[in-house]
Amino acid sequence: MEAKAIAKMLRVSPIRARLTIDLIRGKDVNEALTILNNMNNKSSRLILKVLNSAIANAVNNNKADINT
Repeated sequence: MEAKAIAKMLRVSPIRARLTIDLIRGKDVNEALTILNNMNNKSSRLILKVLNSAIANAVNNNKADINT
């Protein structure tokens, strides 16, 4: 199942955001959250907000289980 969240008009360069996104692409949710929580840059904080929003959307709209 796939959930979607979009962040628009962020003040971060696409290259810097893409570097962080590439680290978590293809990983499961818990591993991605761990990676983002341990990184110390602006793009990781913004991506973490979007990931948390996508998790909330999946739980609320698609009745997904948060543990799987």
